[in-house]
Amino acid sequence: MSRSLKKGPYIHPKLLKKISRMKAGDKTPIKTWSRDSMITPEMVGYVFMVHNGKTFIEVEAREEMVGHRLGEFAPTRKFVRHGGKMQRDLETKTKVVSGEPAAAKAKTGNK
Repeated sequence: MSRSLKKGPYIHPKLLKKISRMKAGDKTPIKTWSRDSMITPEMVGYVFMVHNGKTFIEVEAREEMVGHRLGEFAPTRKFVRHGGKMQRDLETKTKVVSGEPAAAKAKTGNK
């Protein structure tokens, strides 16, 4: 559910203060925990360090991002690849093709 038009977009007051203190074109990242703040046209061109729960992810605000939240560009979950024999075989084939020695192949349990 979106926020009421009467209220306007939510931007954390401290984040607004940090943006107003910076000079235009300054590429120094602005560190923030406010993932729910909306990206406005005044933020375009600035670099933000958005906290994802563990680390800070660098996000540069662009024109296409206006209207979205900062948290949308700093994912909180890390995809861990699916495992299994087929995945291992695919990885070893790409290693051999890329020029790594054949000894780098995955160890198999054949005796």
